[in-house]
Amino acid sequence: MKFIELTKVWFTISAALILLGVFAFASNMMFRGKPMNFGIDFTGGTMLTLRFEEKANIGANLSSVRKVLEQFRFRENVIQAAGANDLNIRTEPLESETRTKIIEELQKQFGPIELLEADTIGPVIGKELRTQAFWALLLATIGILIYVSFRFEFKYAVAATIALWHDAFITIGLIALLWRTVDSPFIAAVLTILGYSINDTIVIFDRIRENVLKPRKGKLDFTAVVNESISQTMARSINTVLTVLFMNVCLLVFGGATIKDFALTLLIGFSLGAYSSIFIASPVLVLMEKRFGSQKAGR
Repeated sequence: MKFIELTKVWFTISAALILLGVFAFASNMMFRGKPMNFGIDFTGGTMLTLRFEEKANIGANLSSVRKVLEQFRFRENVIQAAGANDLNIRTEPLESETRTKIIEELQKQFGPIELLEADTIGPVIGKELRTQAFWALLLATIGILIYVSFRFEFKYAVAATIALWHDAFITIGLIALLWRTVDSPFIAAVLTILGYSINDTIVIFDRIRENVLKPRKGKLDFTAVVNESISQTMARSINTVLTVLFMNVCLLVFGGATIKDFALTLLIGFSLGAYSSIFIASPVLVLMEKRFGSQKAGR
């Protein structure tokens, strides 16, 4: 199949998805006051540690605890069991009076409850987390750029990096469009997506390098080599992404409420990673080859 000859089609699809993300950011700013649904990790809030009576099975009743918080209109929360009897709750800022009412409501369902700790997470910490997330993404990109440049050539590294940022930006844009919570696990999911995407891209680039170095009669047609390489690795790419997506769908459907946004982010990102490795990184590499000329790929 002539994948590279359809470059305009692939780029048009990607441009449409990127514009959709830009629209999501703009509309969220206009109607919601912020570009994304930043969670407690970014905006600040209250952290509670509660100890229930010995016989309470907290792990099996997290949904009941969540419903109690929702009764008080606190829908942005993270609830985690810390053993059989302890529970950690991170939610929006709570007044002491509201906190007391929540504990009283929980006591009606679970019996005696002891408040072990109550801390306030300020927005300053959230600002630091946003800065750290930015630097994490930037350093990961620089590291990948250096590695691929050493393993192949700089133009291969540029093509791979463009594909990575393509995946990251569209994933972030779609999460903004769906108004899903953005928190620390979201940052971890984006970094995981970058790792998956570069792995898939390296497989294709490695096959391109092998085919470039093969003895051939006549002048090397780099476009034909890339098409051939994509065809040779297509089955591997499809099988890999289907396996990963199957596990992600299971995690999304059967996982708890606290990991659904994480699983959804991975589902979107892994799909984009498989797409960009074939239809973005490879065409960009061909464009750079035409612009800057041919060199032997790899060391």
